Amino acid sequence: MTGRTHDLAAVSFLGLAFVLSPLEKISITTLFLCLLFNQIGGILPDIDQPTAPLWKNLPVTKSIGRIIDKVLFGGHRFLTHSIVGLGIFTLLVYFLLNIFHSSNINNNLIIASFLIGYLSHLIFDSITKEGVPWLLPITKKFGIPPTKKLRIETGGFIEHLVVFPALIIFDFVLVLENYNMILVFFKNYLIR
Repeated sequence: MTGRTHDLAAVSFLGLAFVLSPLEKISITTLFLCLLFNQIGGILPDIDQPTAPLWKNLPVTKSIGRIIDKVLFGGHRFLTHSIVGLGIFTLLVYFLLNIFHSSNINNNLIIASFLIGYLSHLIFDSITKEGVPWLLPITKKFGIPPTKKLRIETGGFIEHLVVFPALIIFDFVLVLENYNMILVFFKNYLIR
């Protein structure tokens, strides 16, 4: 999937988790960090690709991206696209959040938001022709559906004209169906 599809999928899954979870009071800082870490989780698996947006937007990056691609992660859709990669990066986020812990920040919600973004990336890459090595060190790449011919091409017609618009429609319906709950959250549960 392309970066913009991963971004939208991550926030769509986060929205779904939000409406399915019981409301609890959180700070604006926690809400902001949940959205930020969700988006980081949604694009982080592609850190193993030298052409990833992260490497394009940082100075001296193509060289660093190539080194990280082959040396640290074993190439695109390898370590970072597995449950092992998910576990490693979640632990890094956990330790990072504990270093900068503050009493008005809910680290558990931030970690959950990161996990949702990361998992959305793996799920959406699973529906592409290339698939994902979920069970690394077993290198077999799994896809949905199991038959590779039935999966979609990254950046192809179906992604742009079916998957991406379907996510937008999903989000629109999610907000419409849960509008009152969202208002209650912003009025009564968001600590300013």
